[in-house]
Amino acid sequence: MATWGMGLRAKSILALVAACLLALLPAGLLGWQLVEGVRDHFGEAFARNYTQLKREQILGLLNRELALARRLASSQLTRQWLLDETDPAKKTLALREAEAFRLDLRDHAYFIASGLSGHFYFNDPSKPFSAEPRYTLDPAKEDDSWFYATLRRPEDYNINVNVDVPLQVTMVWFNVAIRDRARTLGVAGAALDLRQFLAEFINTAEAGVTPIILSGSGAIQAHRDTRLISTNQAGSTARAEQTLAGQLPEGERAALAAAMDAAVARPGQVSTLWATLDGRRQLLALSYVPELKWHVVTAVDLDAARVIDGDWLNTAAAVAAGTLALLLAAFVLAVNRLVIRPLRRLHKSATAISHGNFQVSVPADGHDEIADLGRAFATMAEKLRAYTGNLEAEVRQRTEALEAANRDMRAAHQKISDSIDYASLIQRAILPARQLTQQLGEHHFVLWRPRDVVGGDFYVFRSEGPRYLVGVVDCAGHGVPGALMTMLARAALDHAMNQTGIASPARVLRHTDAAMRAMLQDCPLPRAIATNMDAGLVFVDLENRRMVYAGAKIPLYWSDGESVSSVPGGRRAIGDRRQGEYDDVEVPLLPGTTYTLVTDGYLDQAGGDHGFGFGNARFAQLLREVAGRPLREQAEALEQALAAYQGPHAQRDDITLLSFRFD
Repeated sequence: MATWGMGLRAKSILALVAACLLALLPAGLLGWQLVEGVRDHFGEAFARNYTQLKREQILGLLNRELALARRLASSQLTRQWLLDETDPAKKTLALREAEAFRLDLRDHAYFIASGLSGHFYFNDPSKPFSAEPRYTLDPAKEDDSWFYATLRRPEDYNINVNVDVPLQVTMVWFNVAIRDRARTLGVAGAALDLRQFLAEFINTAEAGVTPIILSGSGAIQAHRDTRLISTNQAGSTARAEQTLAGQLPEGERAALAAAMDAAVARPGQVSTLWATLDGRRQLLALSYVPELKWHVVTAVDLDAARVIDGDWLNTAAAVAAGTLALLLAAFVLAVNRLVIRPLRRLHKSATAISHGNFQVSVPADGHDEIADLGRAFATMAEKLRAYTGNLEAEVRQRTEALEAANRDMRAAHQKISDSIDYASLIQRAILPARQLTQQLGEHHFVLWRPRDVVGGDFYVFRSEGPRYLVGVVDCAGHGVPGALMTMLARAALDHAMNQTGIASPARVLRHTDAAMRAMLQDCPLPRAIATNMDAGLVFVDLENRRMVYAGAKIPLYWSDGESVSSVPGGRRAIGDRRQGEYDDVEVPLLPGTTYTLVTDGYLDQAGGDHGFGFGNARFAQLLREVAGRPLREQAEALEQALAAYQGPHAQRDDITLLSFRFD
């Protein structure tokens, strides 16, 4: 007799379709009403949170750039240069400081424009450094109107999106007025690449979400559609189509103005309104950034955006689940008899396989899908048994090889560490600590702190009766390369002192420079490897009460506790590509006065709230404060001041400081 049977798939589909038809109809109606009711609520919450997030992201980046630009504009060196722009020394100092600021700026680009000459100085990573103006601003040119508008404005700064035709770049410019009291000397600032700015803060993968940035007047400063961006706002008025109000129907513009006024009155809070943008009804959320005079706007199309969060969905799902529970009970009873019982038998066999027992008997009776699945499990169990054996053998081999490699690596690391420690002992052996103690005793102290185990700084001392030569040397590089350079530098210095004596530090520096060049001229060193070194030497003749100083980029400071004086070193380092000029400078040898030589590792150490270098001005003030104390207390005070300023920041360079005095 012929029989008719239904497969597992058909049975499951038939029961599921019947249950879903009965359950989903009322649940779907209820869910639709819930989603429509809460979408506007969650859309407003999403827009507010998204706008607040964008505001904080933009403020965090642009406020940092603005702070650096304002520090550049307030620099004393910059003001002194612009007051006397033709002075090459002032120009060199100002641009050298500006280059230091450029390294901290995000896009490494800055400009200084003189209000007296109209010269525009600009440097960024895309061009070689230039100390000459890139071009001269002209009040008759519309493209230069931003500059002259900034000079006339009473505000200290403005932020401008500008297409610069001479430089062929589109940038966000931070324009900060350079003032000497009530007089405006020029404009300085920094720049951000607008394309990168849009990529990071404007473009978003969120469907239906359009972030916008407006100026205080409502001009569009940032938008994913660059045609709407109003450029050169520092010197002109935006066209109507480049304002957000110009994108809205005329009847909605008053509401936008009121929302912008409300945002200005409550900085940090978010104002919302409904508007028609791009032909669709959208929710606009605005937050004002007073530091930048910008409005951060988020336009949310609720028909396209996903704004309903999980809590509301869970509530709707709970209601739907309660409705479905009763209807699915009948479905469960039917499926239990038709599907669950056979699957439980298969599950028992599969569980045994999962615990590593591949010798199980998998039920495979019948002609439906469950029987086919049982036979497939049996085949899988056999293959897993073979694969597991092979895998365990391979894992053992790989583990043994890895352990052997780790042992070799540990041994190699130990050898390297031992070698560096031994090199440190050798480097310390060449330092004249014992000679200084024997000759000067408590009339000196030395702070010597390599950044790594070994370093590129060292100090020198040689005596000829009551005559001394003391100094510090900072070789290029850190760690092992820097330590090797100290060996060459020490040999060159010893040779120079043997040849010229110690009475003329400048002559010692010149002979050292010649010796270093002779040692390295035949070495095929890459151009990227620096072989130069900074040095500062002082000759002291106690019988004749005479002191002579000469330096290569390292200054000599002295203070009696009332004032601080210094003599700068030569502008070029020893071994520089262009040979430097070093001259002897007579320095008064005064009783009770502390003389100090220091490498740039102390002055450039990052720290403080913003991670800036310690700086020459702070160092000179510190010397004046401690100069009247005994030298031992001075050493402790200098170490404590540096440690307190450094805080959690890592030491960025080798540090050497040598102080002495004669009573």
